[in-house]
Amino acid sequence: MKKIVAVNAGPRTGWNTDQLIKAAAKGAEESGAEIEYIDLFKLEKYTGCISCFGCKQAGSYGKCVCHDSLYDVLEKIRNADGLIIGSPNYLGNLTASFRALYERLVFQSLTYNKETPNCNQHMIPVILIMTSNCDEQLYDAIGYATLLENYKGTLNTFVGPTEILCCGDTLQVNDYGKYKWTMFDPDAKKAHHDETFGAYLSAAYGLGKNMMNDRTQ
Repeated sequence: MKKIVAVNAGPRTGWNTDQLIKAAAKGAEESGAEIEYIDLFKLEKYTGCISCFGCKQAGSYGKCVCHDSLYDVLEKIRNADGLIIGSPNYLGNLTASFRALYERLVFQSLTYNKETPNCNQHMIPVILIMTSNCDEQLYDAIGYATLLENYKGTLNTFVGPTEILCCGDTLQVNDYGKYKWTMFDPDAKKAHHDETFGAYLSAAYGLGKNMMNDRTQ
């Protein structure tokens, strides 16, 4: 049975990012995969890459050697047949928790060798999900499209073939009346969510289901 690691790099259980990750995981599971779900915000203290270069040395080549809470996550991904990972966009980028895992996941396979820049011998399919309060129609203008293409290119090179799913103009809270957020129309936000979020869940489910047909493994 194929094993898929699904990682929530957002802090809010049950909300947009979490729901989309779980929809993708359900698609993979219903196609025969075993799912392990990880909430990064529930782990003990960890950091991004500390530039110790342990992954560049004999005996630990291609493997992160930093033994904090992300060490086991990286090992699970190393032994998986696919990775589903999602994050909300905070201040123009993915969360710090996402970045910590991303840095260590990628850097351990980067060789600085022109001939063979990647030492990862086990490339796996990836689904990267990003949610944002910003409308997707603005992604090109504000640089989100470029941001995602850069992530996709790096993941393609060092982890495996990557599919992107974006969900913009998200519903952030159930009761906007608690906050003085005059930028938003709460009724329009709720109506947009009710009209569109089901389609995003279906798209995530489809990506997860199709992940099982990947031929890289």
